[in-house]
Amino acid sequence: MAMSGGSDDGEPMMEMNTTPLIDVLLVLLIMFIITIPVQTHAVKIDLPVADDSPQDQPLIDPVKNRLGITATNQVTWNGSEVTLNQVKQYLAQTKSMVPEPELQFQPDPLSAYLTTDRTLAVIKDSQVTKFGFVGNEQYGSFNKASRLPN
Repeated sequence: MAMSGGSDDGEPMMEMNTTPLIDVLLVLLIMFIITIPVQTHAVKIDLPVADDSPQDQPLIDPVKNRLGITATNQVTWNGSEVTLNQVKQYLAQTKSMVPEPELQFQPDPLSAYLTTDRTLAVIKDSQVTKFGFVGNEQYGSFNKASRLPN
């Protein structure tokens, strides 16, 4: 069984063979893609430079700051020992920040009541609005025999 695309009377085929045309177009397309220069878009950004100078004062965290009192009645700001006057300055700086960072207060159970009271008075005078006590679980054994000194 023979297949033929033309007529039986020997006339030429009237349809154009598009396969070579498509091959030529694909080769031209590939050559066009190869010869296009690579576009590089550079965005100039001034990156911050690391400051190697030592920090004399504890940093004020824009999210939360921890004010604590140790068992030896030392007031700490984010882990660094400070005076109550420095605490006043730090609280004034945090009060002016938008949004105001949270102040977490954690006195040691063995710290003196007077130190805690004075620190709370400084906090109250600064009119801090985001304030909370943390570490309350350490007072769970309050007044029990295991806490009594020997």
